[in-house]
Amino acid sequence: MMKRFLRYVFTVLALAASLSLTAQTTQWRDIYKAKKKDTIFGIAKKYGITLDELKEANPEMKKEDYQLKKGDFVFIPFEKTPADIEAEKNKQTKPDRSDIQKRAIRVGVMLPLHDVDGDGRRMVEYYRGMLMACDSLRRQGISTEIWAWNVPIDADIRETLLQENASKCDIIFGPLYTKQVKPLANFCKTYDIRMVIPFSINGNDVEQNPQIFQVYQSSAWQNQAMINAFVERFPNHHAVFVDCNDSTSRKGGFTMALRKELDQRKITYNITNLKTPDDAFSKAFNRSKPNVVILNTGRSPELNQTLAKLEQLHRRDASVAIALFGYTDWLLYTRNFADFFYKYDTYIPTNFYYNAQSRATQQLEQNYKQWFKQDMQYALPRFAITGYDQAQYFLRGLHQYGAAFRGTKEQRVGPSLQTQLYFKPAADGGGMQNSQFMLIHYKPNKTIESISY
Repeated sequence: MMKRFLRYVFTVLALAASLSLTAQTTQWRDIYKAKKKDTIFGIAKKYGITLDELKEANPEMKKEDYQLKKGDFVFIPFEKTPADIEAEKNKQTKPDRSDIQKRAIRVGVMLPLHDVDGDGRRMVEYYRGMLMACDSLRRQGISTEIWAWNVPIDADIRETLLQENASKCDIIFGPLYTKQVKPLANFCKTYDIRMVIPFSINGNDVEQNPQIFQVYQSSAWQNQAMINAFVERFPNHHAVFVDCNDSTSRKGGFTMALRKELDQRKITYNITNLKTPDDAFSKAFNRSKPNVVILNTGRSPELNQTLAKLEQLHRRDASVAIALFGYTDWLLYTRNFADFFYKYDTYIPTNFYYNAQSRATQQLEQNYKQWFKQDMQYALPRFAITGYDQAQYFLRGLHQYGAAFRGTKEQRVGPSLQTQLYFKPAADGGGMQNSQFMLIHYKPNKTIESISY
């Protein structure tokens, strides 16, 4: 028994001697002798410390082939106080991104990339568009490294952020779901990573976090942009509001706000109804100035009924000048209503435009089919083109402007296929909010122009 005790003492003294150079600055709470079934995880838990803290105190544990054996002596560090943790956090070195214009841009994608539901299939298509953009950029001398993580709706994104390459990213695209925004935003702020929120989310994180680029625009913002465009484009028109009797419509907020704006400007307008007899419907239109028609729904059936009313009016009095001011939803109906859009000088407010006649768009669609053996989904916007445009925009921007890239209108980074992006500060000290808006104008000469604001 005495020999065993002395052997233990000599072993501890030998270990202490071997660490004499660091003993002056390191104090151990305990020295634990491992038992047969012990694990380093269990020892860390036993003493209420993290695995990383235990490894820092015992550097040999960091080796890939390390195995804890019975009889090993494990140094147990003191628990860190909140002050220690905060001090360590403040000392944490952020990756150096000053050389981003001279090396491959490190891209992260944190979206639901699966085939379980519509969200996953749409985001897979979006990601494929990003890959095609990176391939295009590579041929132009802009290199990228991409890491992608499947982050479904029920995922705790904090687990994804523990992945080895997450903190290396220069820019992360995602997430799709609002509940995942804050933890990702905080992570990006800690590691100085640009964060692109590509689709609809709730909350005001963009106003509080300088790392965020929020592409999505709220309904309130879009309504105000539409009102501004309307009063600028139609200062000399007579407005005719058509009540379409659609109880499911969400467009009433826009039409009410537009009428309020016209009232404040003392601009007169008329209100009529789809059920109004043709004679009474005709009286809502002005004969001495051009008219612009606004519906309080974006649905196809009501649009069809309105066009029938306008056709009847036009047959009775061809001198009545008529334009239409519509909704982004109408872009879905161009297959059926394009001729009417041309005839009635139609303006469609939107933040994207899928131009099926564009040679560049057609080429991308063909390439997509060759790459992935299927067509893009029939949707507006096209998700693959959205991913392509956004990757082109942000990666070109980082390559051209480096750390100074803010996505402002003055920082031109080249044309897009579906959406021209530019950003403005959301708030002092906050991130950047997409401020791009346009009117798609179907002209009576059967040409289409895009008017950007």
